[in-house]
Amino acid sequence: MGNFIDEWATRIAEAELRSTLPRRWAHTQGVGERAAEVRQLLGKDADLLIAAATLHDVGYAPRLAVTGFHPLDGARFLRDEHGADERLVRLVANHSFALLEAEERGLRDELASEFPLLDDPLLVDALVYCDMTTTPDGGRTTAQDRVAEIVGRYGADSVVGRFIRRAAPEIFSSVERIEAALAAQPR
Repeated sequence: MGNFIDEWATRIAEAELRSTLPRRWAHTQGVGERAAEVRQLLGKDADLLIAAATLHDVGYAPRLAVTGFHPLDGARFLRDEHGADERLVRLVANHSFALLEAEERGLRDELASEFPLLDDPLLVDALVYCDMTTTPDGGRTTAQDRVAEIVGRYGADSVVGRFIRRAAPEIFSSVERIEAALAAQPR
């Protein structure tokens, strides 16, 4: 099943992002690469992580931007247009502590009721790790530098700036847990 879901996710993300948002597409590809690198931590859920990593930002596609909140728009698109797996949709909807940004946007109750947070801490942490250790251009970075880059790009007082500063301690903890799990893997 692995290759099918990975190829399916890549086809969708590429169709929605490559031509309209090439930098977002580059980031998406990098996040997918990070997911492939940590797949050994996830066992049977490795393919789910790779699909979620590949699709996490699909809601930025201009034609999908209904609410302007990409996790919610992306999750609704995957559910409604593609009948995507519920766990995948919930990961996309809640990636990288999206609930905190939803709160800033007045969409917390909508997000939480429509797409409850997945009760799978390792999978949730792994997706945060993949997203938050990847630059906007798809390269590697530290979570600290990624948060600083986001604040710099959006501004500290913007919705995104306020959200990412609130989420930073949680983001850093998620990344640290995945880095520790990777370090504990047999070489």
